[in-house]
Order: sequence, then structure tokens, then C-alpha cells
Amino acid sequence: MNLYGTIILVTLASTFLVKFVADILNLRAASTVIPESFLGVYEDAAYRRSQEYLKANTLLSMVDSSADLLLLLIVWFAGGFNLLDQAIRGFGFDSLVCGMLFIGALLLLQSLAGLPFKIYKTFVLEEGFGFNKTTPQVFVADMFKSLLLTLVLGTPLVALILWFFEHAGSVAWIWAWAGVTLFSLLLQYVAPTLIMPMFNRFTPLEDGELRQAILQYASEVNFPLSGIFVIDGSKRSSKANAFFTGFGRNKRIALFDTLIANHTKEELVAVLAHEIGHFRKKHLLMAMVLSMLNLGLVFYLLSLFMNNRQLFDAFFMKETSVYGSLLFFMLLYSPVEFILSILLQMLSRRHEFQADHFAVTTYSGGRALSEALKKLSRSSLSNLTPHPFYVFLNYSHPPVLQRIRRIEAEAVASQS
Repeated sequence: MNLYGTIILVTLASTFLVKFVADILNLRAASTVIPESFLGVYEDAAYRRSQEYLKANTLLSMVDSSADLLLLLIVWFAGGFNLLDQAIRGFGFDSLVCGMLFIGALLLLQSLAGLPFKIYKTFVLEEGFGFNKTTPQVFVADMFKSLLLTLVLGTPLVALILWFFEHAGSVAWIWAWAGVTLFSLLLQYVAPTLIMPMFNRFTPLEDGELRQAILQYASEVNFPLSGIFVIDGSKRSSKANAFFTGFGRNKRIALFDTLIANHTKEELVAVLAHEIGHFRKKHLLMAMVLSMLNLGLVFYLLSLFMNNRQLFDAFFMKETSVYGSLLFFMLLYSPVEFILSILLQMLSRRHEFQADHFAVTTYSGGRALSEALKKLSRSSLSNLTPHPFYVFLNYSHPPVLQRIRRIEAEAVASQS
């Protein structure tokens, strides 16, 4: 094995080991004592169940990631990448079609390998803890819809990237960057009206106290909303959520029916206030810009490793290709991606605190938001005492106890 292969293998093993250690530390950090802030929110039995849920999820995740790594190593060292490439080339297609078939076959293999874990998580683990509402019919329908979207949207996008790197020369990475960026922006614009309704039903929130309270708050903070919708999240899970969609003055909010069913009007508006805080602080714009910059870096570095003979030798490939370069470079880039993900999550946790602060200072002094977070944690059996190292690696949101304590401290400070 050459230098590139060694770097990739060491990186894969190191990343796996780091995440494994974080999982073990997180399990050991689980406290049997209910935190003071949750006394009266969590009963003893429910709190013990939350720790059982943590253990079950962690074990499944560890087995899943182990199987995923093992599959990659088997395909790699059995010469599977070259065998697949040679078989596809044998059909006599041009390089673009070969590339689409090569990437598609590997994605299909990965999806099939992960399917048993997905089925187990949905119908055994989530079912066992009372969360799953997905029927086998909905599960299968979701799979086919996702496959259809991948074919309709992913195929032309990957083909465009491959075409640019085959024909655009030294500036191919710029064209690929621009094309994918434009595609992503267009997708975000059409997703609320064309894609999301394929999976869930969006119903306008009926006129009443909740709708009026949301519109009144949005007006007070000068935040225009063109629509407030209820999403039928209960057909898949009892867990609750809320999110924004849309651009500019065409913003919409979608509230899960499970969220509306389990929270008061004040708590729902407080959750909305937090989300509006992200818009007011331009967090979503910052995340989009950083994502685009990272994408540009990826395509630039990819252009430097295009058809690199040593990189292909590391994977026992007989012939070089643009599509092979794309796949093998992403494996080489994985340590950079891992480090960037940690940095971006650190920024995201900071943004969550800022959005909480916005909600505290613009609605109910933080009381309603604190209560909403407690109920959400209780209903989803959240881990209240995660290990700091696990949080460092995996959390895009601060641990709920940190959020609640800061909210309560800011509420006291604002009243003094």
C-alpha cells in the first residue's frame, strides 16, 4: 500500500476509534440522578427509560458504523472498486455513463447494507420506546420516493460535475462549484412546495388563538410570514419539531401536529421566537455561505488530485477516471471534513445560544421557552447529561441543561 492508501486507512481507523471512545464516555456520563431543573418534569421511571433509550441508540449506532467501515474495507482490499469499474467499462458506454453507473452501484450497495439497521431502528428500537408511528406501507413508500428523488435530482447533478471535470480543463472546479451552488439554491426554493409535500401533508393552521398569537408576535418583531402550516409528523413518529421554509418575504413556518398537541400557545410562540432569532442573527445565511465556501474548497482540491495515478493505485484500480477521482478524493478529504464538521458544530452551538437570547428578550422573558425545552426533552427521552467530548464531536445544539440554565439566568438578569 502506498502513502495515499496509508493516510486514508489511518484516517478511517482513527476517526472510528475517536467516535467509539466518545460513545463509551457518553454512556458512562449518564447520571442516575434527575437534574434539579427537571424535577417534576421527569418521573423516575421515565428518566430511567431515557437512559435505556440512550444505550439502545448508542449500541445500534456503533454496530451500524462498524458494519459500514467493514463493508468499505472489504470492497477496498478485495479489489471490488476495480472489479466494478472493469465490469461497467465492458459494456462499452462512454465515460459519463460509466461514471453514473459506477457511483450509482456503490450508493445502491451502501443503501442496501444500511437497510437492515434502518428497519431495526424504526420498527424495533423506536417502536419499543413508543415513538414509531410509521407503517410498513409508509416506510416502503418513503424508500421509493427517496430513490425517485435521487434519480431525478442526483443523476443530472452528478452528471454535470463529471462533465465539467472532463471537458472544462483547469477551470472545471469553478464551473462545478457554480453549478452545484446554483442547484442547491434552486432546490431550497422549490423544496417547500414540490418536494416536502411528497412525504408529508401541509395544512394551513386554522384561524384561532395560536395563529393569531404567532402572527402578532411576528408583527411585533417585524418578521413577515406568508403562511403557517401544520405538518402531519405523527404519521411517522410521536416526536415533535418545527421548522422554517422559504426565502425573503415568502417565509413559512411548519409546526408538527405532535408539537401543537403537547405544548401551550405560549410555548409554541417561544419556539417560534427562537427560530426567528436565527433569521434575525443571519445564522442561516452564515451557514449557507460557509457551506458554499467548503464546497468550493472541495472542488478546487479535487481538481489537484484528478486522475492521480498514486491515488488510484491505493485502491488497486487498473485505469484512472474522473468518477474514480471524485470517489477516492472524498475518502482522502475525510479528515478535513471531520475537523470542519467539529468547527461548524461549535459555531452552531453558539448560534443556538444567541437564538435563545433573542427569544428571551422578545417573548415572555424566557419562561415559556424553558418550559418548551423541558417538555421536548421529556417527550423525546433526551440525554440530559451528555459527556463534553461527545458534545464536542456530535452536538449541533448545546446540551439542553446548559440552554435552560442560561435562559433562566438571562431571564433573571433582564428583570433586575
